[in-house]
Amino acid sequence: MPRITALEPDPRRPGALRLVVDGKVFCTVHEDAPVRGLAVGAEWDGPRQADAGQAADEEGAWRAALRSLERRNFAVAELRRRLQQKGHPPAAVDYAIDRAQAAGLVDDAAFARRFVESRSARGRGPVRLRRDLQALGVDRRHIEAALAAQWETQDDALPIARELAVRRLRQLAAVPPDARRRRVLAYLARRGFSGARVSELVTQLMRAKS
Repeated sequence: MPRITALEPDPRRPGALRLVVDGKVFCTVHEDAPVRGLAVGAEWDGPRQADAGQAADEEGAWRAALRSLERRNFAVAELRRRLQQKGHPPAAVDYAIDRAQAAGLVDDAAFARRFVESRSARGRGPVRLRRDLQALGVDRRHIEAALAAQWETQDDALPIARELAVRRLRQLAAVPPDARRRRVLAYLARRGFSGARVSELVTQLMRAKS
């Protein structure tokens, strides 16, 4: 019966181990693999081969998660979808997500705060931000907390809407008033600003121009 003859650090993947069977590298597994009985001297039987395959799948999903997170931040559900789309098995994806959360690499509350801060600075309003975060799978609690941290009330976002409206009205100066108002309101709605207070704001700005 073949046996596991070594579990040695993988020089290309810090924290990973190369599993060696009868002197030949079989696969790379994550550092928790020995807990499952994948230890030096253990017989290379069917159950251990299955355990090694799963540990290798988990290591692959974990490395894919790290590569994605090196490029940008992800919400948990978004990262999960990304790993699934790359073909990683569900159990391996669960392992990678759990490990990333334990390491503090993914945190939906922090992700929502950063998302709101950065997008609001680019002229996005609360309605658009809420919709975008929901599409990324972020829990509503984290979304509302992030929006409240940015704007205590909906009216606190009006200065951004006003700046956008002024610029858009200037661009549409040659358009008839009714059409100009409609187009400005539609533009603001796409950016995430809508409701009675936004409508009043546009009305005030148009009167001031007349």
